[in-house]
Amino acid sequence: METFMTFMKRNYKILLLVVALSVAFWSFIPKTNNNDPEKDKVLLELLAFVIERGHYDPAAIDDNLSKGIYKDYIQALDPSKRFFLQSDIDEFAKYEFMIDDQIKNRDLTFFDLTYNRLMQRIKESKNYYKDVLANPIDYTVNETTNTDYDKQPYAKNVAELKERWRKQIKLSTLSSLTDKLELQEKGSTDSDKKDGKKDDVKIEKKTYAELEADTRASSLKSLNEYFGFVDDLNREDWFSVFVNAIASRFDPHTSYFAPEEKDRFDISMSGKLEGIGARLQKKNDFTEVTELISGGPAWRQKELEPGDVILKVAQGNAEPVDVVGMRLDDVVKKIKGPKGTEVRLSVKKADGTMKIISIIRDQVEIEETYAKSSIVQKDGMKYGIIYLPKFYIDFEDNSSRDAGKDIALEVERLKKEGVQGIIMDVRDNGGGSLKTVVDIAGLFIEEGPIVQIKSAGKRKEVLYDKDKRIQWDGPLVVMVNSFSASASEILAAAIQDYHRGVIIGSKQTYGKGTVQNVIDLNQFVRSSDLGDLGALKTTTQKFYRINGGSTQLEGVSSDVAMPDRYAYVKMGERDIDNAMPWDKIDPADYQTWKGSGNFDQAIANSRKRIASDPAFKLIDENAKWLNDRSEETAYNLKLDQFQAEQKALEEKAKKYKSLADYKNNLKFTSLPYEEEATAKDPVLKEKRDRWHESLSKDIYVQEAINVLDDLSGKKTYEKSVTLKKDKTVKS
Repeated sequence: METFMTFMKRNYKILLLVVALSVAFWSFIPKTNNNDPEKDKVLLELLAFVIERGHYDPAAIDDNLSKGIYKDYIQALDPSKRFFLQSDIDEFAKYEFMIDDQIKNRDLTFFDLTYNRLMQRIKESKNYYKDVLANPIDYTVNETTNTDYDKQPYAKNVAELKERWRKQIKLSTLSSLTDKLELQEKGSTDSDKKDGKKDDVKIEKKTYAELEADTRASSLKSLNEYFGFVDDLNREDWFSVFVNAIASRFDPHTSYFAPEEKDRFDISMSGKLEGIGARLQKKNDFTEVTELISGGPAWRQKELEPGDVILKVAQGNAEPVDVVGMRLDDVVKKIKGPKGTEVRLSVKKADGTMKIISIIRDQVEIEETYAKSSIVQKDGMKYGIIYLPKFYIDFEDNSSRDAGKDIALEVERLKKEGVQGIIMDVRDNGGGSLKTVVDIAGLFIEEGPIVQIKSAGKRKEVLYDKDKRIQWDGPLVVMVNSFSASASEILAAAIQDYHRGVIIGSKQTYGKGTVQNVIDLNQFVRSSDLGDLGALKTTTQKFYRINGGSTQLEGVSSDVAMPDRYAYVKMGERDIDNAMPWDKIDPADYQTWKGSGNFDQAIANSRKRIASDPAFKLIDENAKWLNDRSEETAYNLKLDQFQAEQKALEEKAKKYKSLADYKNNLKFTSLPYEEEATAKDPVLKEKRDRWHESLSKDIYVQEAINVLDDLSGKKTYEKSVTLKKDKTVKS
């Protein structure tokens, strides 16, 4: 998940520092082809050079760094431990503390050894899976396999390696066979419905032997395709893996973009999204959904969820292709496709159940990445909710819309409608432009510091809201969750430090307190035929709250912590082994907000409501169960046992189905200007209807409104109106 960065094609302060020290690279470099090691040597030297001089706090290139690079790189090459033997690892281990020296000496010995050995093992393994799939698989044998590859040893010999392949393939085909059997059973049940109605999809009745053969044929096709993709990778692709293992050890957000990846990054920053509207990330051999883009096909379809693991991808009615072990880029290529075409995803849900999800591809409109607001009515009170998916800005065009301008406009529109409180919803907001955070926070205070920043040279800078006008001085709630990161954390921290509003949501936010810049590596060489060298995204700054504390690792702790599905799952910055540390600096000079006399009481009331609410208790229980499920990695490979375990999971999951049926007693409507727009635009109307429907099922929004109720008592609200009038006169 990309969180927060300030992206500019040229960051002049960083470039001045780096260019001033880069004379050695402004020289003639001999002509070479794309796979010539000379290019790799230049890239290796250039990478270390730029990181050492441009990174906020570069780690020493020493044995300790070498050890981390070694671990990450070997894991990246063979995450499932199905290629390398223990003898290979023993040979590689000789270089565990030598990679730092090889970086400094432009020595490719370790990379060449691992690359050549991997190519050998990949070639050998092509026969392993073909042998397994050549004959029917016996699912009556009572045996197990474990998918926690980190804790598994490497195979001691080829026989052990073949056995590992056999069990991994058996688990995949068993899962597919179980799905086929269940689908066929449901199909026959549906065909006998008393009302005579039948599903549009006809399920062909097949024997067990035919279904078993189908699963092997499908698995063979998928693995053939997987190895076809692997064969398409060249030495340069594998060298990028090595370079990224080096870059990411300086901190989790420093990474190398090969030329093709740099192009994709530029597209993503421009906001042009296509496909199904889902963000994916790789977790070992698996592809996981991390986010759904609001308004996109997957979001509209409602079945795909963050946390789902994609196991197979099918084009329309074609046979699904197993994508376990496939590169993320290749998985994305299979999921993407022309607008209007169908893709079917076989996914494993967070509770362990399996599901096939059909999605019609479409273009994800940029409009849905912008801020939007709604009127909320409850018991005669009128509130406003503003949803901000990211802190967007166009660095190339200052006149274009940005998050700061848009939030100011939404606040004005809500004030015009006479709302008595506002919710700022930055849940799942991974960050964006630093400037827009300052602008948005400034809407709710008179003036003062918003965030403190330290750059690579450790120079401190304080960013201020210098506009004395308060655009909204009424009750305010900021909603966050564990996916709220960087810019979202700056906003929440500033509002919290000023005591300007109540922060509610997950126990704490993500914990990313760093800023990255993208540096084009091609600017450091000339007279070269090496081709495109790509770019480096490196951490150049660290930001701090106005109270002096960093949001790094610790994030922002909510004033009111609410249980959520991912409360016990390790997924924050604090769970990454080489994340930058938490620290603090001197606080800035600021005065806390004096406009809400019942601030503490509102927080206390909310905590009491949550503690006694059965729905929140069930959410917490579900979260604990999901965490326990994520740690269960052993699977029985006997068909009847596997089916029984899956049915048991489905039965257990039913206990929590009521959470999906939750309905609050709130009414959500669009603002008048948008009502006019939706009357003319049925697509926009559908999007807003969907949003309002999701809000009406949101228990967290319900509690946010309860907090506004407590903050906006009649006396408090009248005082707020008076203050607003006074301040308007003064300005």
